[in-house]
Amino acid sequence: MCGIGGELRLDGGKPDLALMGRMLRQLARRGPDHEGVWSDGPLLFGHRRLSVIDLSDRSNQPMVDPNLGLALVFNGAIYNYRELRRELLAKGYRFFSDGDTEVILKAYAEWGERCVEHLIGMFAFALWNLRERSLFLARDRLGIKPLYYSQAPGVFRFASNSQALLDAPDVDTALDPVALHHQLTLHAVVPAPRTILRGIRKLAPATTLTIDAHGNARSRVYWTVRALRPATPRDEMEWLEAVHAALRLAVRRRLDVADVPVGVLLSGGLDSSLLVALLAESGVRDLRTFSVGFEDQPEEKGSEFEYSDPVAARYQTRHQKYLIPNDQVLQRLPEAVTCMAEPMVGQDAVAFFLLAERVSQAVKVVQSGQGADEVFGGYFWYPRMAAATGSDLERFRAHYFDRDHEEFLETVAPAWHGPDHTAQFIAERLAEPGAEDYLDRVLRLDVTTLIVDDPVKRVDNMTMAWGLEARVPFLDHELVELAMQLPPTLKIGGDGKYVLKKIARGLLPNAVIDRPKGYFPVPALKFVRGEFLAFMRDIVNSRACRERGLFQRAYLDRLLSAPEAHLTRLLGSKLWHAALLELWLQLNVDPGARVHA
Repeated sequence: MCGIGGELRLDGGKPDLALMGRMLRQLARRGPDHEGVWSDGPLLFGHRRLSVIDLSDRSNQPMVDPNLGLALVFNGAIYNYRELRRELLAKGYRFFSDGDTEVILKAYAEWGERCVEHLIGMFAFALWNLRERSLFLARDRLGIKPLYYSQAPGVFRFASNSQALLDAPDVDTALDPVALHHQLTLHAVVPAPRTILRGIRKLAPATTLTIDAHGNARSRVYWTVRALRPATPRDEMEWLEAVHAALRLAVRRRLDVADVPVGVLLSGGLDSSLLVALLAESGVRDLRTFSVGFEDQPEEKGSEFEYSDPVAARYQTRHQKYLIPNDQVLQRLPEAVTCMAEPMVGQDAVAFFLLAERVSQAVKVVQSGQGADEVFGGYFWYPRMAAATGSDLERFRAHYFDRDHEEFLETVAPAWHGPDHTAQFIAERLAEPGAEDYLDRVLRLDVTTLIVDDPVKRVDNMTMAWGLEARVPFLDHELVELAMQLPPTLKIGGDGKYVLKKIARGLLPNAVIDRPKGYFPVPALKFVRGEFLAFMRDIVNSRACRERGLFQRAYLDRLLSAPEAHLTRLLGSKLWHAALLELWLQLNVDPGARVHA
């Protein structure tokens, strides 16, 4: 796990070493163990390392293989690197290190741009071909690892977060109107390649990008997922056995590939609890687990310790619980926002930030349950969508959009009015071929797009802010391919995640399996009152917000007058959504206000 950055000059100039130094400072939290730079003519690489696999200096980056004429910066973990290493050794390649980084170099030498099809894991990397003078960038199939880039006249830059790119003086920081529409209507999901800023883009999941010495760019999508029933039907028991086996493999892969201890973020929900059970089932002993809780509100409990404690006791894990008071949540909110590569409204962002701070003092790697709800149909809105009538778009919009287009027009100033970009995007994605029925189409959209720029991005940003690597077994691409073939009844049946509940029966306490679906709760960001309301009021009433002129004052006043009356369909605070976007812009973009790591 690491932070990567680079600059490719396309105008005959030399890369800016001082700028790279500033970029690496913005990436330092992602990789506290080593910093390295390397250049070759128009190309400059920078790297911050979190040492997890092959802890020796031999795996420091940027990694250069002079015999092959290749150089690499890489962020992620390749879970099948040992198998690939053996295969490449048999083909005559020789290795100077013992980690997964060098395997990517050799894989590219052997298979070229198709090397990504051989990799199992999470990754974002950039590879420079010294002989062909070309830059090759790649991102993993499910977009678990981020890769942002910017282009200005004569120069191309990339980094693991947008803050690093914003240290360049020539980035266009104007808001992207299409991305703004997505931000405020699609639960802060801005699908690739856009971001909220016009001058910063991101590589889409399962995509590679090649740029030659003349600046010509060529992209390729190397993986797609189909949501169709298999040619040979399976009964329920066969599906259970297949999913159970795939889950065991996914969990084991993410445990074995590390030269440091691996823990589990145990929320008390089914997903993370099942990870603990599967690890124990695989023979793991002395497992470390971690839970976080916050202050209760009258309407909602702030912790799930009553569910996580029995799981930790059942499997005799070394369990640590952290209870964080509201005043600390409020005090640390701005710091968490400076670690968001894009504005993220999920309540659990700050929860993961504060949990990761503590967990990183105990371990470097954790497994987390993100992805299970999207892959196996766990959210409350899926059965509602399935039961609804109307077009695919109408059924989706009525249960997911934070704001319909009419409310969006009331939210932002007339300068930002335009067509219903989000409706158009969702309609196009739901209409793509390769999915058998409506719920198949929705879950495929969620797994390949919505999850990437919502929970998965939050987990990466908030854990890597403390040099903590989060691995997500439920997003193992082979498991996802299998799950996409499941009949919808084996997903949304039994109030969701039917097949996972069946697998968990006997492995977990029934109270954990049969409990209502829980969320990583930070009630103070949902039921906005007291100091949290004052904090958000100060943001949206600030001089910076007024001068930006993004929001219509009448709309903000309406939210401020009754914040708890204005929740989205996914039960998020609309006031928090507006305040978060404004705060992110103030802390990360506004001149003179940027926070430097």
